[in-house]
Amino acid sequence: MREAKRHLKTGSKNTSTATEVLINVEANLKMKFIHTSDWHIGRQFHNVSLLEDQRHVLNQIVTYIEEEKVDALVIAGDIYDRSVPSAAAVDLLDEFINRICADINVPVIMIPGNHDGAERLRFGSRQLHSSGLHILGDITKIDQPVVLSGAAGKVAFYGIPYNDPETVRNLFETDVASYDEAHTFLVERIKAKREQRQQSVLISHCFLDGAQESESERPLSIGGADRVSYEPCVDFDYVALGHLHSPQHKGKEYIRYSGSILKYSFSEQNQNKGVTLVELDTTGLKATKHLPLTALRDMRLMEGEMQDILEQGKVDPCNDDYLLVRLTDRHAILDPMGKLRAVYPNVLHLEKPGMLETGEQTLNPELLKRGELEMFHDFFKQITGQELSEEQDTAIQATLREVKQQEAES
Repeated sequence: MREAKRHLKTGSKNTSTATEVLINVEANLKMKFIHTSDWHIGRQFHNVSLLEDQRHVLNQIVTYIEEEKVDALVIAGDIYDRSVPSAAAVDLLDEFINRICADINVPVIMIPGNHDGAERLRFGSRQLHSSGLHILGDITKIDQPVVLSGAAGKVAFYGIPYNDPETVRNLFETDVASYDEAHTFLVERIKAKREQRQQSVLISHCFLDGAQESESERPLSIGGADRVSYEPCVDFDYVALGHLHSPQHKGKEYIRYSGSILKYSFSEQNQNKGVTLVELDTTGLKATKHLPLTALRDMRLMEGEMQDILEQGKVDPCNDDYLLVRLTDRHAILDPMGKLRAVYPNVLHLEKPGMLETGEQTLNPELLKRGELEMFHDFFKQITGQELSEEQDTAIQATLREVKQQEAES
């Protein structure tokens, strides 16, 4: 069990104020922490609450913390999905943080993202330091790190919460005009005041230029002006990033996005969600490892004809996944969503590209007639519970032909 004692250490050679946490590090001189971000607690997807799904993966993070015997949990922003979260979202975060800080006695270091309300998130942060929760939400104090101290020496964790050029310009009275200039200014401010011989980790919520984005991320600005360069960050031992939902690194192996804990759009269906395990030794970064998270319900796309999808749904063990369905049927179908949800209850979006002809993008009259007939078949069966008899089918076809002939003559 790690040393429970923690204390505040005021003052240092570089005049900044550091929060120092005493921990026990294993005899092989390693320090391990988990890097995660973009929880978006309280998010709804197509009006469906994801709180149950989020609780499921947060429990897995707790298990990883215990199994890997990590020394800290780092959360790089977007803890909540909204700046004013729901009561249920606040309760879930409170429950999780209490388990980590109080029950397992592992410190948590977090920064606000663009979805969080920074002032609300950091409420009571000075009092929470002594409990092991470190919220680095004040941009004017970015040069005041949380320092983890153990057998491997000291590691300083610096946090840059989400910011924009106007905020940086006003708070620091500096002439910055872009997101890149603002972020570079803040990084250089940290580098100018940190102890050079001390290992350091930078935590930032930003959009690195050239990194892979997803549909579910809220744009920070219009036209790509929110991109920032990675080069100012290369002097840190590890850079824990948040904002982008796909796990990835940019520029250097140690400048990494952990990605979101769940798939928050269908564009993320092929992404492998998880958290990043980071190991430091006396020389700096030793290793990183992706720890996968298994969703309670996956998010995936299904494509095919209605009847094939319905048959598959009868035997699909994962029929409660969140689905986007693309029907390739070329005829009209009565109540397609109702039919699909009878076997796949969490169909959230339906597309019907099969209704359009490829090539000339025109509708085939024969397909339209067939569609009307089959739609009447569906309607009759839904109302009466029986199939049309051969005689009834013949009569309907004759009626459709007569209607079409009248339309052609008019």
